[in-house]
Amino acid sequence: MGAAGRLRAALWALLLPLISAQGGALHAVQNDSPHLTKDYCIYYNTYWTTLPDSLSNIAYAELEFLTPKMLCSPSEVTQDIKNKAIVVKRGNCSFLEKAEIAQQLGAKFVLVASDSPIHPPGGNKSKGITIPVALIKSRDIIDLEQTLGRNVNVALYSPPEPLFDYSMVIMFLIAMFCVSLGGYWSGRAELEKLKRGSTPGSNDSLSDEESLTLTPVSVVIFVTSCCIMLVLMYYFYKWLVYVVISIFCIASVSSMYFCLSALLKKIPYGQCRFPCWNHAIEVRLVFLLLFCIGLSVTWAVFRNENSWAWILQNIMGISFCLNFIRTLKMPNFKSCVILLGLLLLYDVFFVFITPFITKSGESIMVEVAAGPFESSEKSDGNLVDASAEQSAPHEKLPVVFKVPRMEWSPATLCMRPFSLLGFGDIVVPGLLVAYCHRFDVQTSSSSVYFICCTIAYGVGMLITFLCLIFMKMPQPALLYLVPCTLIACTLVALYRKEMKKFWNGNSYQVMNSASNEENATQATEHHEGQ
Repeated sequence: MGAAGRLRAALWALLLPLISAQGGALHAVQNDSPHLTKDYCIYYNTYWTTLPDSLSNIAYAELEFLTPKMLCSPSEVTQDIKNKAIVVKRGNCSFLEKAEIAQQLGAKFVLVASDSPIHPPGGNKSKGITIPVALIKSRDIIDLEQTLGRNVNVALYSPPEPLFDYSMVIMFLIAMFCVSLGGYWSGRAELEKLKRGSTPGSNDSLSDEESLTLTPVSVVIFVTSCCIMLVLMYYFYKWLVYVVISIFCIASVSSMYFCLSALLKKIPYGQCRFPCWNHAIEVRLVFLLLFCIGLSVTWAVFRNENSWAWILQNIMGISFCLNFIRTLKMPNFKSCVILLGLLLLYDVFFVFITPFITKSGESIMVEVAAGPFESSEKSDGNLVDASAEQSAPHEKLPVVFKVPRMEWSPATLCMRPFSLLGFGDIVVPGLLVAYCHRFDVQTSSSSVYFICCTIAYGVGMLITFLCLIFMKMPQPALLYLVPCTLIACTLVALYRKEMKKFWNGNSYQVMNSASNEENATQATEHHEGQ
């Protein structure tokens, strides 16, 4: 994939989906074998009822399957449901009407099975209704019946959301690995370029082909394109999501090949070649390309397998981020400030401002990143199913790292089985880290800019996680990452009295050939000495 293709693919990597849910759990126990249990996601209205926060001393009830009945009339019930929990289909009558009928017949609580995406029941609750009402997915009721049978006891509870999940540690390590290794690799590539430039008769055209430099003008075009694509995704998600998946697969094949081939070339074995179109190609590189294609295709086919497909997506994502940081170069600190500043405004606007614009009250960033819900509308406390033509595909944008959440909670069960970190929160600050390392190489500054910027990125990521934990709401990560990295780099440059040089860049500026050769010689001698 060429530099322009990598740039287009990267425009999709600027999302961090963080969503919240009002949910609880249905705990089902098989009567014949009490050790067989399973929990299912439910949604309930906390203003209508309060559920226990644990299973200790909880009241169970026998589950009566009334589906496909909707319980819009007492005449639909022909069996005794006194002191039982009942499950009915969602229909044209409201949740409160179902609850009123169930309470009159002596039921303990009502489960409403829905085929469409579920939300907490709404409406003004009547003072006479005391039994809990919860919404559950129809496929979960089918799974319960197939797994545990019909002879089951059930109970409703809602444990509190844990403050911390250990999956955040893994996310932090992935982010630090990508940023530090990508920045280091970019600096090493700059050193190799300077070595070739200082060698008589050298040709660095290969390096130029493998990199793309963002000027201030192209930075503005880049951010504008991100805004346009995000809005297009918001309105045309069910079509464009497959375009994004295709681009991600192609970009990942290219990225994995470049990353792994760089390692493979360090191994002095298996270098046999065969002639092909007047060139000699290493056999091991052919097998490497086939491996990368096979891994990408495997993910594309099984991308919705939650049990293991996330591992492949993370491998592809790490390769993508590393290759992106290595190949896309910022010419100077000025371009870095423009890029990170504009993307900070982009992130804040689409997370915090757009909820006041959209009809749903959700931010465009969250809805696009999490995948839009099927169209639905509230009517008299009931969510009426929309037409199938308006439904969105159950596909997610593959622009995030995914790690299974390790602490159990209703949010984990219902909507967020994974902790998510967007590629954009790695590659955008990673470009600044990469520029810092290249500047270190050009000025022989012992990697001081690179180390300080990497540490600042880690601090910014920790602040992001802390704000997410304590504020319990979507956080634009760049809001914390951008100030931390930019301020750290600025302080280092001011302390070293190199702000002007750092701001304007070094080898990317128009310089006389003698100065270029002097810088290249100094950088080469310094790093070889290390």
